[in-house]
Amino acid sequence: MPKIVALTPEVPWQDIRTTPKDWDALDPLVGLRMLDRLHLIRAFEESVLELEGEGLVHGPAHTSIGQEGGAVGSIDLLGPGDQVTGSHRGHHQFLAKGLAYLAKAGDDPLKSAPGDAVQDFLTRSLAEIMGLSPGYCKGRGGSMHLRWAEAGALGTNAIVGGGVPLANGVAWAKKRQGQGAVVFTYLGDGAANIGAVPESMNLAALWSLPICFFIENNAYAVSTTVSEATRETRLSARGLAFGIPAFRVDGMDPLAVRLATEKALVILKSGQGPVIIEAELYRYLHHSGPMPGSAFGYRTKDEEAQWRQRDPLARLARELIARHHLTAEQDAGLRARAQAAMKAAAAHLTEPDGNKRRIVAALWPKPEFRDQGVRGDLAEFKDARFEEAETASGPVGPVKFIDVVSAVMTRRMETDERIFCLGEDIHRLKGGTNGATKGLFARFPDRILPTPISEQGFTGLAGGVAMEGTYRPVVELMYPDFTLVAADQVFNQIAKARHMFGGDMRVPLVLRTKVAIGTGYGSQHSMDPAGLYALWPGWRIVAPSNPFDYVGLMNSALRCEDPVLVIESTMLYNSDGIGPTQDFDYCIPLGKAKVARPGRALTALSYLAMTPQAVQAAEDSGVDAEVIDLRSLDRAGLDWETIGASIRKTNRALVIEQGPLTGSYGGLLADEIQRRFFDWLDAPVLRVHGGEASSSVSKVLERVAFAGPDEIKAGYARMLAEGGLAKAAE
Repeated sequence: MPKIVALTPEVPWQDIRTTPKDWDALDPLVGLRMLDRLHLIRAFEESVLELEGEGLVHGPAHTSIGQEGGAVGSIDLLGPGDQVTGSHRGHHQFLAKGLAYLAKAGDDPLKSAPGDAVQDFLTRSLAEIMGLSPGYCKGRGGSMHLRWAEAGALGTNAIVGGGVPLANGVAWAKKRQGQGAVVFTYLGDGAANIGAVPESMNLAALWSLPICFFIENNAYAVSTTVSEATRETRLSARGLAFGIPAFRVDGMDPLAVRLATEKALVILKSGQGPVIIEAELYRYLHHSGPMPGSAFGYRTKDEEAQWRQRDPLARLARELIARHHLTAEQDAGLRARAQAAMKAAAAHLTEPDGNKRRIVAALWPKPEFRDQGVRGDLAEFKDARFEEAETASGPVGPVKFIDVVSAVMTRRMETDERIFCLGEDIHRLKGGTNGATKGLFARFPDRILPTPISEQGFTGLAGGVAMEGTYRPVVELMYPDFTLVAADQVFNQIAKARHMFGGDMRVPLVLRTKVAIGTGYGSQHSMDPAGLYALWPGWRIVAPSNPFDYVGLMNSALRCEDPVLVIESTMLYNSDGIGPTQDFDYCIPLGKAKVARPGRALTALSYLAMTPQAVQAAEDSGVDAEVIDLRSLDRAGLDWETIGASIRKTNRALVIEQGPLTGSYGGLLADEIQRRFFDWLDAPVLRVHGGEASSSVSKVLERVAFAGPDEIKAGYARMLAEGGLAKAAE
């Protein structure tokens, strides 16, 4: 028989329930304030449903009726500097944080009604859910994207579990600031199963972040039960796998939640790292709208009735009445007052329309607001010093490309303490897999963060840091193909955040990655990410082709208040080129292309390693091609002035890219050129690109999968053949 030793968790896992003594010890004023907030949230949600029934709420109405106790019980103990994030069903958390932020010391709900600030808060929150311009996100967020940064409500999120990595980033920033602030991120039982959540829990535990993962276990993810989704239905058990203390609590008991939060805050504020609170809750209604779940057949009416008997509002009122801190009439008065406040809020946003209501027309966002705030206005470059290699004020000379990659980052980290780097293996191997972070870990050990293999987790964490606004993360994705692992964070979160939350917030994040075509790493490590990232207008994209431009463009990326993708090429890493030998402080403007070779026969547009190859191919074949190094690839960054001047001179355009036909950046660019310059073109826009399939490992198959000098020369020949040879002879 083997020797069997029972294992015990290294951290506590506890179930917390209140006793009569806990209720006796509750400060009456605290209890009354909690009850008042519960009534306001319940009345708010009822008003949302009423307006939705009248067709005045566009989109889903994920109300939280029945779940209010978890939000109020936990947020009551948070301070103004503490932060919360939530999911698509986050009205109650947003409202609880805002009401707590507006509270004044000594307020007694039985003696004074909520003031103008609370009324304005309720009105603006309702306006956001109705998609109106007075809302906190100017109507863009609606029910699922609520953000009021001033109050510490950093955003609810329509992607299940999508906001959890972002909350981790805020917690990282708060820990580094050293002011004792904490973060609560709220997620449902369904979200507990998505990959971003365990990745985030692991990182939070690994780095001892002050974050509480507050799981609202309401037994159903839409209609799927917890037992249908996971064998271990006690979701707080997830903490044991990561060494995170966990508490399980009756979420219908606001005081029990408050007591669990007290225990959690002791751990969070003592630097011991994250905590999980699992609150057993019950949303009374279906996933969205006013109908109960029983109307759709996945619940019974008896089950719903049993849970309604545990209503958090009734529970708190009953305990306060039993201890003579409240009367039934006073409780009814608080509810009536909350309903009146919501009636006033709705009245401010609507007007009579016969026997119905309609939204006040002046409150709709203006159509011209559609694209505003997708990206910043680059005002941060007002005092930047711009340089070009030909006119550089500092000494330049032949340098190795990979050396300036680490050199400029060293310089920026010396001069800007906000900058830090994170990614896989960036602290070892003499600067990661290619030497891009060489020497940085020795110089800045607390700002070079090696991560587990968890692209969703660490990319989202960096996004949260950027949105918090104090620090500037530089993320390294070892290969661009790994973007697809982190796609939700890269595109749904980071790219959309500024616009989605109203257009005013900054997202200063740099993401570095490399095109490794030609290295034999096969289909899943050889992607050119330009075409993918260009589909998302929130990203700025730069692709330097020489050492001098790399330094200037990286400096611009680190100055920019938008997320910037910096694409590098392994074909360039070990090449020599003109670059700075002393001055690493200049910028190159975002959105400024450069003529790498003047010519009159055709315009060749390229970037990264294809730019020097395009120049060399023109020299070797005797074609008078004008080669434009695009440098900035995002839609807002394309330099149409330089591109247009060249096309109007040559009347031909050839787009050159290294990667395959599929997922192509060149296809996007060619389409735009064709429409902008149709009258100036003597021939169709042509493209040089690789094959249809991604690169293979086989050296022979890999070479024919991507474009190189031979394909460029063939492209020049095809371009000149279009419309005759007269142009070639000029």
